Parts: sequence; C-alpha cells; structure tokens
Amino acid sequence: MSGLKLFRTNTTNSGVTEVMPHLAELEADVQGLVEAHMETLLGVRFLASEYGTGPVHGGRIDSLGLDENGSPVIVEYKRGVDAGVINQGLFYLSWLMDHRVEFEHLVRDRLGVTAASQVLWSGPRLICIAGDFTRYDVHAVREHRRSIDLVRYRLFGSDLLGLETVASVSGGMRAARRVRQQAVARAAADVQGALMVELANAVDEALLGLGDGVNRVERKTYRAYQRLRNFACLCPPQRSKLLVYLKVDPKDVDLVPGFTRDVSGLGHHGTGDLEVQLRTLRDVERAQDLFRASYAAA
Repeated sequence: MSGLKLFRTNTTNSGVTEVMPHLAELEADVQGLVEAHMETLLGVRFLASEYGTGPVHGGRIDSLGLDENGSPVIVEYKRGVDAGVINQGLFYLSWLMDHRVEFEHLVRDRLGVTAASQVLWSGPRLICIAGDFTRYDVHAVREHRRSIDLVRYRLFGSDLLGLETVASVSGGMRAARRVRQQAVARAAADVQGALMVELANAVDEALLGLGDGVNRVERKTYRAYQRLRNFACLCPPQRSKLLVYLKVDPKDVDLVPGFTRDVSGLGHHGTGDLEVQLRTLRDVERAQDLFRASYAAA
C-alpha cells in the first residue's frame, strides 16, 4: 500500500521483521476473500457473486450487495492496475438502475421483504478494489455523477489484508447536499428552535470536516456519514438534544451518564454501538475525539 510498512514485532528478541506486501495470485482470490467477509470489510451485506446481466448487456457483475443505509452496491475487482475497472463498473451501474425491480427481488430473496422495501435508489454505489490505481483513475471518478470508491488492497504475509481508500466521491448526493441541509435546518427551526439547528449544523460541519472522502447519506430516520462504511449516524433533533451513533466500541470509552451510552443490542436508528448525547455546542467539542476515533476506525 502507498507508503505503508508493516512490521511483526518479536517480543522475545526485542526485534522487528518487515512483512512484505504482495498482490493476490488471481483476481478470484481477492473476490472470494472480500465476498466471504464483505460486511466486516466494507459494511455491505453480500447478495450475489458473478451476477449475469442478461443477453443484451452480456456481462457478469463481480459482486452485488446492499450497504448499511440500503444503497445498492456493485463491487468490481482487479488483481493489479486496470484502467478499465471504473468504466466496467459504471456500465454495470447503469444496468442496475434500469433493473431496479430485479434487484429488489434479489434483496427480498436474500434479506427479506423489509430490506427490499427500504432500498435507497438515490445513492447507488460502485466500489472498485484493485492492486493500485493511477492518477487518471482518481481524476476520472471526480468527473462522474456517481458514488464511487477506489480501494487499494495488499496482502501481507499469509494472513493479513490491508485496504486503503484511494478516492471516494459521493456523486449526485453532493450537489443536493446544501439544499437538503437548508431544508432540514428550516424544518428543525420550526419545531425545535434555533439551538437545535445550530447544534445540527455544528455536528454536520465537524463530521464532514474530519477528512477527504466523507459522504453524507439522507434517510428518513437518520443521516449517515460514510467513509466507505458508516462511521456516524445523526438522528433528527429531539426537544432538547441530538443523538449521534458512532462506530466506537463502548468498552474502550469511559462512559459519562447523560453524554455517552452503550447501546449494544438496543434498537435504534442508524448504526453504531456508542450513543453520544449533545445538548450544547460545548458537547460537540467534547465529542470531537470520539468523532475522530470513529472516522479512523472506518
């Protein structure tokens, strides 16, 4: 991976040994590994492998899935560098948008009726996983109006896998971001008052400002902040507080009553086991380290 060196420490001799990175022998090896652990690696529920697109398109989609927010996901793999992976993925993404009913039937068969009824067609995603990408690939994805993630992989030794997001673009959702934000803010102002609007805007600014490649996905019951996978979910304002759910292990946090709460196993909107309760702008400042930890984990 770009600039990354991995070392195995030898506690007995107080030495270190570099674990050399290498590519998979076959593209199918990468595909099989990711498909077997897709939800853990990408935050995507696996639906199908080598999915045929029929005689007209005459192709096979490497992997189909559904992400944490209900967005359809196509995953395409290449063992090394391949300039055609993005165009190939976009070709299949176009097919997917023309075959929504077929995809929803697949979701229903694999994940159930509820999941099929909640497919988010406003934000279909393409994830390209390859040994590397060129600067032309990175530029190309920024010219498209689609949500595309370029992910570089490396294998280390016999049992380590590294994934690095090279580029992440939210496509059409970014253009509508400001309009939606203003609409949400106006609605919140009517019901919750200026303080909740100010809090929501401060949280939005803090989460989007954590780094490049943060995408925001609007659902009816929450707003997800995504870096390949969700790292934060913001729920609509309550009367006197905002709730943010983070992908941070509550066991690693000194929980503070009225500020942080372990919601493992409890039902709530969005994803994440750590609930952060925000009532003032000072609470947003207190939560910054937790925001950064969740972003880094994603």
